[in-house]
Amino acid sequence: MFGRLRGAMQRFWTPVATFLLARGVSPDAVTITGTVVVTALALGLLPTGHLFLGALLIGVFALADSLDGVMARRSGRTGPWGAFLDSTLDRVSDGAVFAGITLWFVLHHEEPYAAWGTGAALACLVLGSVVPYARARAEAVGASASVGIAERTDRLVLALVPTGFVQLGLPVAVLVVVLGLLAVASLVTVVQRVATVRRQLTTAADGAEA
Repeated sequence: MFGRLRGAMQRFWTPVATFLLARGVSPDAVTITGTVVVTALALGLLPTGHLFLGALLIGVFALADSLDGVMARRSGRTGPWGAFLDSTLDRVSDGAVFAGITLWFVLHHEEPYAAWGTGAALACLVLGSVVPYARARAEAVGASASVGIAERTDRLVLALVPTGFVQLGLPVAVLVVVLGLLAVASLVTVVQRVATVRRQLTTAADGAEA
């Protein structure tokens, strides 16, 4: 959904990447720093009710997620290590965001539909981790599982926008519904990937027996 925006941001970050590389900053340092900052913002601002500021700042760093990749390509440091580090730390920051939203519901249980919101946010937290794991395991067994409804950036944007606007008066019910739909989309994606991998492996096994 936000693929074009991601491409535009990569072009935007090119001069920044050049500036940082010229000063000896490595892509790995940017990856780690971004994860630490997003995690701190998510767990420090969202649970304490600073929803708009938290969502805004996390969104800014989410848009900067491609900076380390741009730096790696420009410096010729692309490789499996960078991809592994980036993917692993993405899980940390994503988990922190949904954990922060979950904690907000828990700490503000007087809000309407807080129990439903807690469940929906937890479902997003768990299923959001299973989605990339299914893809990684598929690749480990020689299959491909890139299918799915919503990409990582889509999930973050769709979760953060209503979260931030709740503080400005958006009904909590809207946030709960969005989180519920995101959880369903993640579940559908997991099922799609399992079915896709099973089909590929079954076809490969049948071909080997023929």
